[in-house]
Order: sequence, then structure tokens, then C-alpha cells
Amino acid sequence: MNWLAILIGLGPMIGWGLFPTISSKIGGKPANQILGATLGTLIFAVVLFFIEGLAPPGWISTTFGVISGLGWGFGQIMQFKGFKLVGSSRVMPITTALQLILTSLWGVFVLGDWTGIIGKILGFAALIIVILGATLTAWVQNPESTNKGALKKATIFQIIGAFGYLIYSAAPQVVIMPSMKALLPGMQPMDGNHAFLPQAVGMVLCAVIYGLWNLKDENVFVQSVSYKNILAGLSQGFGMLMYLISAQPDMNGLATANVLSQLAVLVSTLTGIYFLHQRKTPKEMTLTYLGLVLIVFASAVTAFI
Repeated sequence: MNWLAILIGLGPMIGWGLFPTISSKIGGKPANQILGATLGTLIFAVVLFFIEGLAPPGWISTTFGVISGLGWGFGQIMQFKGFKLVGSSRVMPITTALQLILTSLWGVFVLGDWTGIIGKILGFAALIIVILGATLTAWVQNPESTNKGALKKATIFQIIGAFGYLIYSAAPQVVIMPSMKALLPGMQPMDGNHAFLPQAVGMVLCAVIYGLWNLKDENVFVQSVSYKNILAGLSQGFGMLMYLISAQPDMNGLATANVLSQLAVLVSTLTGIYFLHQRKTPKEMTLTYLGLVLIVFASAVTAFI
């Protein structure tokens, strides 16, 4: 067993798992949080670009990379809005489940994943388990003491934002689709290392657009809390960088790297509960633990089909 590969593979669990907790702890409005988070990610992307001596991808691939980053930025804004309403410990399992469902469906119906009847049966069964797991984590023992309107609104934000995360995952894959190769024969495929910087640029662009959109209410570009959130972005960037390394064939490979990265939902949910004091009743905690286990298990199933 390659212990170095496993340790690197656990990097996303730490980086992505701590990201929502750090950002929530620092505070600020979604516009502050997204600006700082994307700037921190851009720092990691630039460092990787120069350390690896990467050549810039072609303009078409770069465009799809930027679009991918714009999608992540939109999804993350919706996630931050959810954090403000009900806390990261309730939002993260929901958004993780929605991301897995949409990206899996994209893979099946567009990219031809889950080949064969058995593969499709296992895959869709796993998605049902994911839905069950997310439902368990969101269960409330005393509805009368909970702002059901806030939870409903936060869930709607995550459903909308999940389509942004789908764009984030799908846009770099467009360049390898046969139909796109026929339409744009000069387009070159782009691996994760080369996609990272264009994606980070797209993320920052989304944050700037969102900040300008809200400029009449407040100028987030001059508020210190925006730049304090760079720390959260560094955590996010670290997770992305470790995932790119982990997914390499000589490390863990894409499937195993994906499974290990899904453990981030455990870290983000539990640190939200214990460090941000987003308390739950003992019965809610039991069901939350069970729901998290189901989500991670189902993620592992989809990765190895």
C-alpha cells in the first residue's frame, strides 16, 4: 500500500472539509466569502502553474475552464447563502448529495458511464441511498423549534446551486466529447492540472461580478472580512491541488481519489456541529451519522462502477 498516496488522497478531505467551517467562522456576507475564497484558490492555482511549468492550454480549452470556474462560483454562492440560513452542518450533506446525483446523471446520459444493466442498477440504487442519507442528515426532531422556512429556502438554494457545480464538473469534459471534437477539430483535451488555473480565473470572475452586482448595497472590495476569507480559499485550493495529485494514475487514480475526497462531507458537517456549535439533539445526531455513512458509502459505489 502506498501510504504517501493515501495521505495525499486525504488532502481534499481536510482542505474541502474545513473550507466551509473556516469561512463560516470568519464570517461576512456571501459576497465577502466568495471573493476571499476564490482569491485564495487562485493563489494555489498560480503557484501550481509555475511550479509545474505548465504550458497554457489552447484558447478553446481555456474558455471551457473559465466557464467551469464560473459554475463553481455560482454554486458556492448558493452554498454560502445556505450557511447563513441554517449552518454548514445541515447544508453540506444536502449539497454533496445533489452534486453527486447531478454529476452521476450527466456521466450516465451524456458520457456513457455505468455501462451494462448491472452497472446502471447499482448506480441508481446508490443515488437512492444518497437521497436517503441527505434526508436523514436534514431531519429535525422538533419542527416547531426550527425555522422550517429557512431550511426550505436553504434547500432551494442548494438545488439551484447544484447546477452550477454540474457546470464546474462537466465543462472540462466537453472538450473530450466526440461531437465537440468534430465541431472544433483543433480543440485539445485538458487534464486537471491544466484546467486548474482557468477554473480559478473563472471563480474569481464570478466573485467579482457578484460583488459588482451588490455594489449599491455595500462595497465588498474594500471590506477586510473579504480578504480574511482568503484563508478559507487557501483551504479550498489545497483540497483542489491534493485532489489533482491524488487522481494521477501513479498515485490513487481517479476512482479512489474521488472516494477519498467524499470524506470531506464528514469533516465539514462534524466541524460545523462541534466547532461552530450548530447543535443537534441526540436523535438528530444519530441520524446525521447514519446519513453521512450512507452518502460516503454510495459515493464509493458510484466511483467504482
